[in-house]
Amino acid sequence: MPDVVVVESPAKAKTINKYLGRDFTVLASFGHVRDLPPKDGSVRPEEDFAMDWEADERGERQVGAIAKALKGARRLFLATDPDREGEAISWHVQDMLARRGALRGLEVHRITFNEITKRAVQSAMAAPRQLDVPLIDAYLARRALDYLVGFTLSPVLWRKLPGSRSAGRVQSVALRLICEREAEIEAFRAREYWTVEARFATPAGAPFTARLTHHEGRRLEQFDLPDEASAMRARAAVEAGQFSVASVEKRRSRRNPPPPFTTSTLQMEASRKLGMGAQAAMRVAQQLYEGVDIGGESVGLITYMRTDGVQMAREAIFAIRDHVKDAFGPDYLPGAPREYSSKAKNAQEAHEAIRPTDVSRTPDQVARFLDDRQRRLYELVWKRAVASQMQSAELDQTTVDIVEPTGRTRLRANGSVIAFDGFLRLYREDEDDRAADARAGIAAPSAAAAEDEDERTLPPMRERDPLRTGPVAATQHFTQPPPRFSEATLVKKLEELGIGRPSTYASILQVLQDRDYVRLEKRRFIPEDRGRLVTAFLVSFFERYVDTNFTAGLEEKLDDISAGRADWRAVMRAFWDDFHKAISATSDLTISDVIDALDEDLGPHFFPARTDGADPRACPACSGGRLGLRLGRTGAFIGCNNYPECRYTRPLVAPGAEAEGAAGSFEGQRDLGVDPASGQRVVLKRGPYGLYVQLGEETEDAKGKKVKPRRASLPKGMEPEGLTLDRALGLLSLPRVVGIHPETKEEITAAIGRFGPYVKMGSTFKSLDPDDDVLSVGINRAVALLADVKPRGRALGDHPAGGAVEVRRGRFGPFLLHGSRVASLPRSMEFEGVTLEEAVKLLAEKGKDLPPRGPKGAKGRKAAPKKAAGAAAADGEAAPKTKTKAKAPARKAAAPKPKAAAKPAAAKKPAAGKAPARAGAKKAT
Repeated sequence: MPDVVVVESPAKAKTINKYLGRDFTVLASFGHVRDLPPKDGSVRPEEDFAMDWEADERGERQVGAIAKALKGARRLFLATDPDREGEAISWHVQDMLARRGALRGLEVHRITFNEITKRAVQSAMAAPRQLDVPLIDAYLARRALDYLVGFTLSPVLWRKLPGSRSAGRVQSVALRLICEREAEIEAFRAREYWTVEARFATPAGAPFTARLTHHEGRRLEQFDLPDEASAMRARAAVEAGQFSVASVEKRRSRRNPPPPFTTSTLQMEASRKLGMGAQAAMRVAQQLYEGVDIGGESVGLITYMRTDGVQMAREAIFAIRDHVKDAFGPDYLPGAPREYSSKAKNAQEAHEAIRPTDVSRTPDQVARFLDDRQRRLYELVWKRAVASQMQSAELDQTTVDIVEPTGRTRLRANGSVIAFDGFLRLYREDEDDRAADARAGIAAPSAAAAEDEDERTLPPMRERDPLRTGPVAATQHFTQPPPRFSEATLVKKLEELGIGRPSTYASILQVLQDRDYVRLEKRRFIPEDRGRLVTAFLVSFFERYVDTNFTAGLEEKLDDISAGRADWRAVMRAFWDDFHKAISATSDLTISDVIDALDEDLGPHFFPARTDGADPRACPACSGGRLGLRLGRTGAFIGCNNYPECRYTRPLVAPGAEAEGAAGSFEGQRDLGVDPASGQRVVLKRGPYGLYVQLGEETEDAKGKKVKPRRASLPKGMEPEGLTLDRALGLLSLPRVVGIHPETKEEITAAIGRFGPYVKMGSTFKSLDPDDDVLSVGINRAVALLADVKPRGRALGDHPAGGAVEVRRGRFGPFLLHGSRVASLPRSMEFEGVTLEEAVKLLAEKGKDLPPRGPKGAKGRKAAPKKAAGAAAADGEAAPKTKTKAKAPARKAAAPKPKAAAKPAAAKKPAAGKAPARAGAKKAT
């Protein structure tokens, strides 16, 4: 029997299977096979942090398939990803197999490889090892920490701050950074200052520009020209002077290439240059790592993408150097290979940087095998890695000081020119930044600021050369508030602080958005009211646990565990003792105490001091009223303490703060162009349910009946400013065929439904993640999403009395179904393990009949059959109305109106990827 290799994803399994051949069976675990159950008590501090693990149906199914494949095998190779999560998955798989008794007589090996190439896989197979226990301990500690913080702190939030959602250990710190930056922006007050620039000409007539640096014999600081009057006096002094060159200083500087990508720097550059979110960038990188079909062969194009190391393998460095010499010439090759070390706090350089697996596969050569996102990200990785081994760029920088005879007025001109482009010939970190900002609707800098500093040249000049003064301009400026965090800058900040790890950044940013703590607008994070309140609450009552230094220190302890320098239970005990005391200290807090604390904390930002000296909290609608923070069912707001006599309220936004790019800024409609196929115009419109695109206008058919034009809603997260005609036509053409499932051979489609974008195969569907694009999601991603969908039911066989018996998943748990009879499945009986005989017995003992179903009522529920008039009267109910007109009977005294029966609650539509609950299932359970 062939030996068994376990990897994480089916795409990876397919690629590795080709490398290993028939002697091996390669199976996928589909990620984690079990986790802590989402209920209180899964981690028990009182039992020295004992942990309960639970496998879902998919995990049990995958481990069952692995156990079946192991029958007759001699060796099991655990080949999950080479990081902490990968080590944990291997540990879970091994433990579950051992509990099944599937490892008796087998050799179990752990192997890792940094790239999915034949050479790397075969080298790993030749050098197996045991599971890394310290790495697994670090995983256990991290999971226990996150679980205890979430399940202990979140209930406090729910009780003390109604409307709040759960708080995550690392996410709360990231949220605090976003909220504090927003508070800085709201409290910011612009300050005016002026600059003076003059145009000069050399004796040869060559023009250039210089800026005033000294006025009235004193060096000018930023705010030394605070108003127009002082700027005009300075300008007059320049206009009246006779200037000459005081000094010319020239020097050559070198600019070194940046190191190859780590996880965080890849996310930063993908955000800045490609407009990709962190999660989307990691998903595309995963595809490039696991393998892409190139000429009929699955090839891994890049190395493992979760790393904070910046070094590369020696053979990769020399291959890149050979490529640089051949492609660019010997002048672009440094004399010795470049060596890099990470500057990030707590960096662990256990893995290589992200690089191409084969530098000879240039972006142009593989472009036709990749989709647009894969192509752009691969090009970014390839160029960065190659540029890291290229020669430095050399710049000639010139500084010219200009002075008038008294020396009281001086100006300076700076210029630089690229003497040798070096690595800049291939890669520039600032490339495309302005284009990316333009796509996001971010204002471009001024012409002077936007001028490329590498190409700002000065004409030839010598000391004492007289200069001719041209136009002199005084320009007004205002200081700018600190910028909001983008995905790139927030990841950079977290990395600098030592918070989180490469594999966590994408999920941290996504969780903040999923919980409606922040929103991402124009590539910038803006905190929601809920996020600001949660942060203020945590800072007021749990400040230590959202402190950046504390969280970074905890990360260092986790690193010590993974390196074998600390015991994970000792670290957990030290954390839990203090944390539990902090939680207990809030038991006597009331909601009014919390509101008062939040009002005091957020007050300086929501009620800034007024220039006229008046009370910023004075209510503008009543006399004597005082404004403060209030909490309602829809969230927080500012209200008057004279409520209900005074009903003045305003949103939770500091006065004067501009919500730039606020949702709903698009009004009316915008013409996107003409559909080349139909010749009809495509327009973007706003309706009562949001933005949508429309093809053509309303028409009438031959019978005069109105025919509505084709329309498609914009999915959440798609910005109207960046919507193009092609993307609009793509939305209008949905649903689209994604491809054919490689195993079931069924067609998979992508579309947008009531609950957003989704993929569908047969009767199985799954919602797309926020970073998935419904217009470009590929077959591999669709298969992976659908693999996570639990089957709704399973046929057990025919009942002795006739009819099929099924076991199904309901809203309140699994249940058995036979015709209209249902019975809940006991907790001791597993969904996969129930047999027909057991089901028949349960249905007979505990089964209940579902109520009969009639035609749909007005609310979409099944209405009871209407009774005949006589029967209704006999029951003491009013006779039903009929459409047929009857002769009105003689008027009688009105009978008392019967009390209306309570309306049944409307049935909720199931969420995507979940089975709908069958009527009666709740009663049966």
